[in-house]
Amino acid sequence: MSNLFSSMGIDSGIITIILMIITIVLIVLVMNMYNAVKKMNKRYRIFMKGSNGQSLEKEFGRKFTQIEKMSNIQDSQESEMKFIEAVQNRSLIKYGVVKYDAFEDVGGKLSFVLAMLDNNDTGIVLNAIHSKENCFLYIKEVVKGESYIMLSDEEIQALRIAKKFGDDSDTQSI
Repeated sequence: MSNLFSSMGIDSGIITIILMIITIVLIVLVMNMYNAVKKMNKRYRIFMKGSNGQSLEKEFGRKFTQIEKMSNIQDSQESEMKFIEAVQNRSLIKYGVVKYDAFEDVGGKLSFVLAMLDNNDTGIVLNAIHSKENCFLYIKEVVKGESYIMLSDEEIQALRIAKKFGDDSDTQSI
C-alpha cells in the first residue's frame, strides 16, 4: 500500500498523522455521544420512576382511567342540565302583580291580578276580586302571551308586567 501512496508522491508519515487526527476526532465524537446518552438515560430513569417507586406507565394508566370517568360524569351532567333546562322552560318564572279596588265602596286595593308565565309567555292570569262579603277568584289561560278569553285592563297590565319580567326595564307591580 505504501507503493500506491509513494507513486502518488504522498509520504506514509503524513498519511499516518492524518489517520491519527481522524481517529482522535472520532474518539472525541464518540465520547460526546456517550455522555449525551448517559445524561438522557439518567433523565429517562428519573422520568420513569413514580413518586413511590412505581413506574410512570402505571400512573399514566390511572390518570387516563380518571379522565375517562370524568368524561362519563360530564356526559351525565350535560344530559341532566338539558333536563333541568327543559323543566325550567316550562316553569312559571315570570310574574306581574297589579293591585286595584274592584268596588268603589271597598278601599285599600284588596283586589289583585297575578300573571305567571314561563319563558314562552305561556301560563295563567289569576284575578282575585274582594268585596265586603266575598272573595272571588278567576283564572284565565295564557298561551304565547295571548288569552283566548277577554282580559280586563288590570289583567292586561299584569300580563305586560310579566312579559317584561327580567328585562332591564322597570318591572315593578302597581
